[in-house]
Amino acid sequence: MDKQERNEIKLSRREAAEYLGVSPQTLANWASSDRVLIPFYKIGNKKVIYQKSDLDAYLASVRKN
Repeated sequence: MDKQERNEIKLSRREAAEYLGVSPQTLANWASSDRVLIPFYKIGNKKVIYQKSDLDAYLASVRKN
């Protein structure tokens, strides 16, 4: 992890789900099925961390004009 990544805003799965407007279970399902590819860090057996910039990039990629 480089310096920029360390300074990045990080969100728990619950916080990331709230930010995206989905349930934490939906976010977990996306991650386990590779249905929606949003990068995340897996810490230990249960802890998952998302970078806000990755969530913003996902939202931009699904935006309809």
